[in-house]
Amino acid sequence: MWTMIDPRFYEALGAATVRALAPSAEIGGDADRKVSAAAPADRAGPDDLCYYEPRGTRALTSAPGACIIQPALAHLAPNAGALILSDRPRATFAKLVPLLVRARGFEGAIAVHPSARIEEGALLRPGVVVGPGAFVGSGAEIGPNSVIGPGVAIGRRTKIGAGVSICFALIGDDVSILSGAVIGEQGFGIAGDASGPIDVPHLGRVVVQDRVTIGANTTIDRGVFDDTLIAEGAKIDNLCQIAHNVTVGRGAILAAFAGISGSVQIGDAATLAGRVGVGDHRKIGAGATLAGAAAVGDDVPPGEIWMGYPVKPIRTFLKEVRWVARKAGARDGEK
Repeated sequence: MWTMIDPRFYEALGAATVRALAPSAEIGGDADRKVSAAAPADRAGPDDLCYYEPRGTRALTSAPGACIIQPALAHLAPNAGALILSDRPRATFAKLVPLLVRARGFEGAIAVHPSARIEEGALLRPGVVVGPGAFVGSGAEIGPNSVIGPGVAIGRRTKIGAGVSICFALIGDDVSILSGAVIGEQGFGIAGDASGPIDVPHLGRVVVQDRVTIGANTTIDRGVFDDTLIAEGAKIDNLCQIAHNVTVGRGAILAAFAGISGSVQIGDAATLAGRVGVGDHRKIGAGATLAGAAAVGDDVPPGEIWMGYPVKPIRTFLKEVRWVARKAGARDGEK
């Protein structure tokens, strides 16, 4: 659960007035109100900048320091200290956040930064880069040419292959990460703008709990605000894509080429076979099974087996297949 931007990974640039942030925008309320951070609209506080794009007419109950909102919907943010009126709130938010917060970067030309803490018994292979404030636990092994970003924590006895990139992430004990994996990069969040699509900043983390396996060339994106979470004992195959804000439950299994869209919740001990694709904001229940190449656009109840394109319960899918086979046989008989 998101509580604040993690200072191990992000640096606050200081408070700024709403007018200074958006000098050419139409502003409602207190233009001299100062904000110093960014937050999701429903959890924004008096020092936060947020944006609000409601799908209905529900008013925002939080009290942000400043809220970016469409002019016609300004009445839906009654508790905001200031309003930045914009026809494209999300795009405006994406442009203003870098004025308040930035990601911490590497410093100097030293491969292992002096402020990094490497416990006794950890092994760094040739070419490893470790950023400022990072931690590598005892018994961990980091493969050749892997990059451990600023503030990243690598747990004890964790094994990381060659050419792995890890940033904005906390990795537990006894984790196995195979070669070429990329963990913690920004996800595919874009906003429409008059000049074309622009990237929306991701200010969250990836949390990988103990005894997880992450396959070769798999990518796991950090959250926008909340964490992307891989729970203990989960097993993720090679060449999987896990987008921002996803939760993968304890002991869940994802086979190769699984593609998980943003904000999906995968329950404990669920199994996703090869090439399964899951649409955003879906819920896969605990113990559910998705057969190979299933295209998931609906929530899947716990313990059930679903398959198909689009996905459906296995009995329904097989019934439809038999029906089609009978019809096809009848047509062949007519010929």
